[in-house]
Amino acid sequence: MKIAVIGGGPAGMMAAITAAENGAEVTLFEQNEKTGKKMYIAGKGRCNLTNDCSVRDFVTNVVTNPKFVLGALNKFTPQDTIDFCQSRGLQLKVERGNRVFPVSDKSSDVIKLFTQQLLRSGVKLCLNEQISAVEYRENAFPLTTITGIVSFDRVIIATGGKSYSATGSCGDGYRFAKSLGHNVLPLRPALCRILCSNCKALEGLTLKNVNVSLIDANNKVIASEFGEMLFTNNGVSGPAVLSLSSRINKANLSGTKIAIDLKPALDEEKLDARILRDFSERMNKDFANSLDQLLPERLRLFVAERCGIPLYKKVNQITAQERKALVATLKCLTFGNVALDSIEYGIVTSGGVDVSQVSPSTMESKIVKGLYFAGEVLDIDALTGGYNIQLALSTGYVAGVSASKEW
Repeated sequence: MKIAVIGGGPAGMMAAITAAENGAEVTLFEQNEKTGKKMYIAGKGRCNLTNDCSVRDFVTNVVTNPKFVLGALNKFTPQDTIDFCQSRGLQLKVERGNRVFPVSDKSSDVIKLFTQQLLRSGVKLCLNEQISAVEYRENAFPLTTITGIVSFDRVIIATGGKSYSATGSCGDGYRFAKSLGHNVLPLRPALCRILCSNCKALEGLTLKNVNVSLIDANNKVIASEFGEMLFTNNGVSGPAVLSLSSRINKANLSGTKIAIDLKPALDEEKLDARILRDFSERMNKDFANSLDQLLPERLRLFVAERCGIPLYKKVNQITAQERKALVATLKCLTFGNVALDSIEYGIVTSGGVDVSQVSPSTMESKIVKGLYFAGEVLDIDALTGGYNIQLALSTGYVAGVSASKEW
């Protein structure tokens, strides 16, 4: 059984290792000079390779097609990923939010482990070799490479998405899928920065324990996330924003706004009482200098200007109506002209090969027998926290097992 795996990311490496360990003759084609290139930047270079949670909890963090990936996750669970690594000598640790990292904090150690396992299992590695075409003829798959045409019994496409093209994510897998009769759903950035206007003054400011929402023109909340966020020169980022971007990337963003609740633990009545208490301790201060216990320094002037209270008005002269405006601003600080960042800068790609044309139990195409898909090339994506690499590993495992079996 000759199997070609196209793509040397986590999905492709796991598929190749699994197929080889099940007795197949496996060749892995990777257009880069090394495997796992995108994994080097995962988790800010630390590689958050899974999330130590139950499959039930895991699926709640899958944004697109959670039912499709359920079977694969049950066959190769987050615990299986942890066992796979630790049984082969890579020590792991669990951090906040059940995120799993190598103890060394080096993504290179994760990639080294997988590459060593590829070689130990007998996988033939073809690096710096790009596949230009995948065809299907008479129960065989001729692959056009830079050196000629090579034929295989089965093919696993694990080419990743369209994001971060410098790591090799050029979208070839979508082209292969289309040429073999598959539908590819529109590609969108996921886990990306959200662009918005009038935030440059706050560039570099990090906020914790805030609620970030997208609201439409009728002030209806489309989606919301709680956690940490960061202002950039022309938008917002950080964990809460990245998750929010994945939830809204299929929405019509025309007329929408980003709304930040700076004090989500307090309702308007309790927040007003808190402000009154602060004001009573600063009766003779200017309003611009009265928010020191409520907000970080860089945010005070920004909020003060937004709520419309004169900056040099004495606190003891502020009216109940003006205080109400301050509460409203703190509970709903808005920024307009919302758009998602370029797909080039999305951590993952949303969209891809239509999963209705792929068997969830085997990852085999329902259109072309002997053709399999794994990882980000499929229309699956999840939130931050190690979920996306685990999806790649789980679907890669299932594809590798299934492709190596005799029909």
